[in-house]
Amino acid sequence: MRVDQGPGRGPVRVLIVDDSRTIRQLIRHRLQGDPRLVVVGEAEDPLVAREMIRNLSPDVLTLDVEMPRMNGLEFLERLMRLRPMPVVMISTETHENSRSAIEALALGAVDCIGKPAADRLPYGFRELADILVSAAGARLQGRVPHRAGVTPRDFLWNGKMVLVGSSTGGVDALECLLRGFPADCPPTLITQHMPPAFLASFARRLDGLVAPRVALAEEGAPIRQGEVRIAPGGTRHLALAPGPTCRLLEGEKRSGHRPSVDILFESAVSLAPKVVATVLTGMGRDGAEGMAALRAAGARCLAQDQASSVVWGMPRAALEMGGAERAVPLARMSAELLALTGRQSARSGVRG
Repeated sequence: MRVDQGPGRGPVRVLIVDDSRTIRQLIRHRLQGDPRLVVVGEAEDPLVAREMIRNLSPDVLTLDVEMPRMNGLEFLERLMRLRPMPVVMISTETHENSRSAIEALALGAVDCIGKPAADRLPYGFRELADILVSAAGARLQGRVPHRAGVTPRDFLWNGKMVLVGSSTGGVDALECLLRGFPADCPPTLITQHMPPAFLASFARRLDGLVAPRVALAEEGAPIRQGEVRIAPGGTRHLALAPGPTCRLLEGEKRSGHRPSVDILFESAVSLAPKVVATVLTGMGRDGAEGMAALRAAGARCLAQDQASSVVWGMPRAALEMGGAERAVPLARMSAELLALTGRQSARSGVRG
C-alpha cells in the first residue's frame, strides 16, 4: 500500500531515536530505498535527539519507549509541550512497554508499531515507510481536549448497536468518543488498527477511564448494552454474529489490515437497520467498502470530519464512496451516535 500524504515539499525528513544500534540500522535500511523519505539522523538517546531536532528540523521522529538517560515518555511529554511534532513510537510488545506505548499515544504520538522479535528482524518494519509518510502529514492541532463530566443524562436505548473503525490517531479519538458515552451506552464494537499487545493495554486503559465496561472481544461473547468490545487483532478479525455475539475470524489481512474495519462492517449487513456505524481518523481506506454496503442495507453511517482528524484517510474514503452520510466533528460524535441509538424522548437529555 502506498501513501501519498506528507508535508508537501520534498521527501519527509526522518530522525531515528533508539538506543539499539541494530534497530537504528534496520529502520534506516527499510527507509533508504523509498524516495518519499530521507533519514537525516540517528540518536541513541533523547538528549542527543534534542540537539538533532534543533539542528536538523526533521518532519517526523521514530521514538523508542525504553532508553538511557531519559525514557521515551518523558521526552515525548516535553517535546509535545515545547515543540510539537509528529512522532511514531516503536516498542517491544511486552506488557509494560505496550502500556507505555498507549500512554505515549495519549500524550500525542501519532502511531505506534511493535519491534520485531530477534528471530524476525529481517522481516521487521515493512510498513514503516507508509506510516511515517502518513504521520508526517498528521494534524496535531486536530486533537480534542478531553472534558470531564460531559455525559448524557436519561439515555434510553432504542435497540441499535454502534460499530466503530479507526486507525492512526484512534487512541485519542476513541477515548474522546467513549468519554461521552453513559454507563448504559448502546452495545459497541470497535476495530482499531494496532498490534495485539497494544490493543490489550488500550482496552485496560479505556476501562479505567470511561463509564461503560471496555474489554477485548472474545469468541461467542454476547453484545450487550453498557459494554464496549475491541477487536483483539493478531491473526483474527472481529465480526458480528447472530445473537448478536462477537465472532473472531482467522484470515488474511483485508484492506491491508488485521483486524479489518471492512470485515466488521460487512459482517453486520444482515442487521443493518439495527446498526449505526462510524469511521474515525486513520490512514488508508479500510472501512469504506464495508460502510457503503452497510448504508445500502439500511444502516446509519457517519465519518469524522477533516478538521478534527489526525489523518483524514479512512473518513475521507468513506465519504467519497458514499458510505458515510455526513462528516461530524469528533467533539460531537458521541452525541450524534447516542441520538441515533436512543429513543426520541431521551434525545433532549443528550449533551456533547
